[in-house]
Amino acid sequence: MSSSLNVQLTDALRKYVDERASDKDVYATPSEYIRDLIRQDMQDRAIAVNILEGLDDLKHGRFSSKSIRDFKNQD
Repeated sequence: MSSSLNVQLTDALRKYVDERASDKDVYATPSEYIRDLIRQDMQDRAIAVNILEGLDDLKHGRFSSKSIRDFKNQD
C-alpha cells in the first residue's frame, strides 16, 4: 500500500529535483529520487545508531578482545 505526501519546495529545490529526475540521471521521476533519498537516510540513521550503541558498550566496559575476523572465523 502506498500513500501520498505533498511537499512545498522552493523554485531552486524543485529545479534541482527535476534535474536529478531526468533522462540524464538514474532517476526516472521526482518520486523515485525522493524515495531513494529517504531510503539512504534510513540506512545512515541505522549506522549511526549502531555506532552510538557500540560507543556506549565501550563506555560501560562491554567489549571483547576478539576482532571481527575472530568472530568470522568461528563459523
